[in-house]
Amino acid sequence: MESSSDMVAFPLLLTPVDSNYRACTIPYRFPSDNPRKPTPTELAWIDLFANSVPSFRKRAESDVSVADANIQAEKFAQRYLEILEDLKKDPESHGGPPDCILLCRLREQVLRELGFKDIFKKVKGEENAKAITLFKDVVRLNDAIEDGIQRLENLVRGIFAGNIFDLGSAQLAEVFSRDGMSFLASCQNLLPRPWVIDDLDTFKLKWSRKSWKKAVFFVDNSGADIILGILPFARELLRRGTQVVLAANDLPSINDVTYPELFDIILKLKDENGQLMGVDISNLLIANSGNDLPVIDLTRVSQELAYLATDADLVILEGMGRGIETNLYAQFKCDSLKIAMVKHPEVAQFLGGRLYDCVFKYNEVLS
Repeated sequence: MESSSDMVAFPLLLTPVDSNYRACTIPYRFPSDNPRKPTPTELAWIDLFANSVPSFRKRAESDVSVADANIQAEKFAQRYLEILEDLKKDPESHGGPPDCILLCRLREQVLRELGFKDIFKKVKGEENAKAITLFKDVVRLNDAIEDGIQRLENLVRGIFAGNIFDLGSAQLAEVFSRDGMSFLASCQNLLPRPWVIDDLDTFKLKWSRKSWKKAVFFVDNSGADIILGILPFARELLRRGTQVVLAANDLPSINDVTYPELFDIILKLKDENGQLMGVDISNLLIANSGNDLPVIDLTRVSQELAYLATDADLVILEGMGRGIETNLYAQFKCDSLKIAMVKHPEVAQFLGGRLYDCVFKYNEVLS
């Protein structure tokens, strides 16, 4: 990972960044709250992170790259739960007060200190392999829709369906380990519109009237999410003449796709002409975002991504971590799209929506 001194602010954030940008969407506390006493929101989110510990411990126990994985996994569970208990007693401990970025960072730090570099590696590999076999069928189904606006809606629904593959959510991790996930069934079973934030009709109108020269796309999970959701949408943008930059994590964190993994996926999906199902990908770039968490603070991205993003006119943040829990209200100098599924009851409550509701938030910047 790039050293902290190499990280820079994302150049398309509305300036001045200090007064216009706050990474975390849900305020866990307000200035008037007692700094030594946890707020009800902090306690609820600390409990949410505590509830995910058993599924993380289970993944860690089966990590064959770590000697005595079961002992180290137990140490992880104990240590991380102790940190969470400390934060309940004193919100200013461990670099607090806590927010979603700190709670994710502390979890990753404990895992890495105990030798766990990528506890979801096996499941990511399996899900990528499965999704790769379905990619052609999903693209053919989309390409068969002659009406461009109808095809766009189908591609958007595909992003939501793919985004369900999220092992950071305790409930979904349990469903996934029990039943697996069917991409096409998920497409058909999305909650009906209007979604909790639903700018799709506005975006459809813009899609029919304008095109973007360059889009920066912050991607989320491995498997169906990236392969059956994001890449068909990115392919459609490429087909319309947009240059696409896919920004993926530097280091593994839950089942999020990493920069090296994304390279490998594209390599496997290319046809004999080096294209994505007949679409030229010379305008497709893969960038290392510099991030190592399932959420992202856009004041800290890699210099490589900052350079590639300078002349973009569309920013897309996909997934609950990057597009709802962080950055839902982020303002940019160009058009932006936040697209994600609501997978925590606490997020649904904050938004006033339903669990598994969808967020499609489009902001246009008039030049």
